Amino acid sequence: MSDRCGTRDFLRKPLQSGGVAENDVLTRRSFLSQAAGTGAGIICAAGLCRAGERDKAGASFPVVMRVDAGRKMGKLRDIWRFFGADEPNYATMTNGRKLIGELGELGPGRVYFRAHNLLCSGDGSAALKWGSTGAYSEDAAGRAIYDWKILDGIFDTYLERGVRPYVEMGFMPKDLSIKPEPYQHNWTPKAKYSEIYTGWSYPPKDYGKWAELVYQWARHCVERYGRDEVETWYWQTWNEPNISYWQGTHEEFCRLHDYAVDAVRRALPTARVGGPDVAGAGGRFQRDFLEHCLRERNHATGKKGTPLDFVSFHAKGSPRHVDGHVRMGIANQLRTIDEGFGIIGSFAELKDTPIVIGESDPEGCAACQGAHLGYRNGTMYSSYTAASFARKHDLADKHGVNFEGAVTWAFEFEGQPYFAGFRSLATGGLDKPVLNVFRMFSKMGGVRAAAESDGAVGLETMMKDGVRGKADVAALASLDEGRLCVMAWHYHDDDVAGLSADVELKIEALPVGFERIKLRHWRIDEEHSNSYSAWRKMGQPQRPTAEQYGALEQAGRLELLEPEKELRADSGGITLRFDLPRQAVSLLVIEGSVS
Repeated sequence: MSDRCGTRDFLRKPLQSGGVAENDVLTRRSFLSQAAGTGAGIICAAGLCRAGERDKAGASFPVVMRVDAGRKMGKLRDIWRFFGADEPNYATMTNGRKLIGELGELGPGRVYFRAHNLLCSGDGSAALKWGSTGAYSEDAAGRAIYDWKILDGIFDTYLERGVRPYVEMGFMPKDLSIKPEPYQHNWTPKAKYSEIYTGWSYPPKDYGKWAELVYQWARHCVERYGRDEVETWYWQTWNEPNISYWQGTHEEFCRLHDYAVDAVRRALPTARVGGPDVAGAGGRFQRDFLEHCLRERNHATGKKGTPLDFVSFHAKGSPRHVDGHVRMGIANQLRTIDEGFGIIGSFAELKDTPIVIGESDPEGCAACQGAHLGYRNGTMYSSYTAASFARKHDLADKHGVNFEGAVTWAFEFEGQPYFAGFRSLATGGLDKPVLNVFRMFSKMGGVRAAAESDGAVGLETMMKDGVRGKADVAALASLDEGRLCVMAWHYHDDDVAGLSADVELKIEALPVGFERIKLRHWRIDEEHSNSYSAWRKMGQPQRPTAEQYGALEQAGRLELLEPEKELRADSGGITLRFDLPRQAVSLLVIEGSVS
């Protein structure tokens, strides 16, 4: 085997405006010469391998990771399989359909999509932080008129591509709103965020009509898609009712929710219903809502309680622009999750109730732009995602809660310039590096195997201080039917250059059947699985040729670091060595029983 280990290091210049910076990422000189065909580094059995050559100037630092395949930590929850967006109509557009299909490929029938604005009045035209379906209107006599055409088109798009609806019942149709004017906003990233809160955010003038709208919608879905299908969906009321998305009181929201949930259950008694998808952990609003659902009188039925098949809240990070670069705020997101799990876990009745983090992101506005959001196109976003999702698992274990999923609130923005600075999974039909992290997650499954790293930042430290001192170089591992997966990442809050990690990965207690193995090593970094880096090297074309576009599409796919290898393990163990540049993410898949 080769004893070569390459190091790549790069300098990132953050976005200075809402658009694309002229030279927003600069390639730094390589500290080590690259050998042809290298990448996975030293591979050796029985835990014996000599250290790779290091740059004399100290361009790397050593990290030892250990995976104990014999130490099971329970099922690895597939929490990654939820996505969402403000703009529902993008899903039926050219690039939206393409991306929905790619999400469905991650796990057909297991991936869910949540969208705002599904009940807003309008003709279905898409705009930033807006969407509409025209599902409800009234005639001159005030009689309801239902039109499911646009809604059907959205859900059909999901289901035909292996994605299921996480149904958000909202927002308020114009003809039902107590304050219908002004209704549709014309928000842009330069406007105040508060300008979005127009007539759709108000309570209904008639809760009975609101309930009938939801009932007719749910009944229509059962008739169109079948009872068995709709039973697999999630149904929840509104979005972030504890802030200005809801221009009513807490009591009025509970009334809205009770009527909506009762309507869904009348149409489908076995429907999965929950909420309330509060902003942040929800604090007193969340506690009062849960108290209402568990113990108080239901506004719609008059009986005690409202069904809660799942509970949801939101968690966001808080990036800033500091000294000419982006500094992420992973601590804020993790603290919010910690608090949210704690609130729900304090109710004994909810001990086993599934929890969904209904929006879980590095910050709170996908359609906003600015210097502090300059992380979104490249590997800062992908490495943050790997590091943060792993800690969500740890926080669920800490609280002993039934953590079902976390919604990544990122999709695509149709008709916008390439890499325009929005929080998205793809741009103009080109997959961003972050989407490849989810492709990695989709390859993992089974049980979680114990993984430790002397380069990891501890959970409590990360919640308190973030990752501001040493980098977080850590791993997550899974074992499933002859397949061991190890995801490793190199994350730091500061989007600046840093040393590469020289990783020694020691895998122990491999089960019978792993004496001869097949190794595949996928990588996301500056040179792999990175359409943004490829686009910059092309000169940042906004009108790429067909040949350029094809190359960028390919660059956006998940890429192997090196060709597949067949290896031998000895005494149930194997040691692998590889370099892991700053902001890189690796997935090593080891399969046993190679003939």
